[in-house]
Amino acid sequence: MQTDLTPVYDPDQMLTEHETAQIICQSVRTLQKWRVTGFGPEFFKIGRSVRYRRREILDWIESRRRAHTSA
Repeated sequence: MQTDLTPVYDPDQMLTEHETAQIICQSVRTLQKWRVTGFGPEFFKIGRSVRYRRREILDWIESRRRAHTSA
């Protein structure tokens, strides 16, 4: 019997700043600066909480892909 050890993620899962920072290998402070400037993945503001949707984080990461440095 073979088992698949690949974790299954819900693409609509809402993530905290800390979870998002870990996924994109940046600090929480960087995410906060990006929100002020309009850079970075889109986010939700729910009361005083900031949340990111996993699917949108992964889409944003993919949009940053470049074939070479002048792209």
